[in-house]
Amino acid sequence: MTQQQLIKNLQVPQGIVDVVLDTDAYNEIDDQFAIAYMLLSPERLRVKQLYAAPFHNKKSTSPEDGMERSYNEILKVLDLAGRGELKEQTYRGSRTYLPSETEPVESPAARALVELSKNYSADNPLYVVAIGAITNVASAVLMDPTIADRIVLSWLGGTSHDMPNNREFNLRQDIAAARVVFASGMPVVQLPCRGVVDAFTVSGAELEKWLIGKNPLADYLARNTIAEAESYAAGRPWTRVIWDVTAVAWLLNDGERFMATRLVPAVIPQYDDHYSFDANRHFMRYVYWINRDGLMNELFKKLLG
Repeated sequence: MTQQQLIKNLQVPQGIVDVVLDTDAYNEIDDQFAIAYMLLSPERLRVKQLYAAPFHNKKSTSPEDGMERSYNEILKVLDLAGRGELKEQTYRGSRTYLPSETEPVESPAARALVELSKNYSADNPLYVVAIGAITNVASAVLMDPTIADRIVLSWLGGTSHDMPNNREFNLRQDIAAARVVFASGMPVVQLPCRGVVDAFTVSGAELEKWLIGKNPLADYLARNTIAEAESYAAGRPWTRVIWDVTAVAWLLNDGERFMATRLVPAVIPQYDDHYSFDANRHFMRYVYWINRDGLMNELFKKLLG
């Protein structure tokens, strides 16, 4: 892909575009908001497929278990959103993280992405929103490096480039995968979790006022979030970050109404929890500010129909 084409594809798309979502949906409560926001934006986004991403923390016994739980959570949200037809286009993802930067992890999700991407081109790309460890996307790149010319990736992961380390969950789970993606030459939009997108938080009072009891999907999102927050902050004021929504929002960011961005040389995630920088690298788009109220208003408006 030429630099001119790369920069063009790093602009917010116009009109209706095809999109897939790669998500560790059971890991937290924010992936469900992102799934809902994507499904409730048919005027701009045509959802083609969904992929379950691996994760491993206190909510799973292994990356594979996290992926399976995420797969089932995606199906649950699809039912709540009345989009059960997309279940047939929902795929299980990687059962492990990348063993190296040259070895893909075989999965239905990675294979589905490779095959679907063959219907697209640099002039008509497939948009990939990823909100977990980037293993599935990196595996697809390793299976077929030409995919980098046919997709645009909006990934929520890593930290602000000026933080002292990049020790962030989505990135550190599979640093090899992040290195593959950032080195691939594909158009990448990075939404850093810590230091940027962690500004996108919601309060219990907002959830109770605007979402509880309004419809099955809104009610589930609100109650799920409140239950999670009360599990660690009972009796205290709290807000809960729902940052995954922002990776979808970039596709709708006309006039930078939801976030501010700039072009920068693609960063190099290192295994010692730091970035390296090379001014000669190809460009990526970096999100450095979130319009919290503007995006929250848009999200709630769509959830309420």
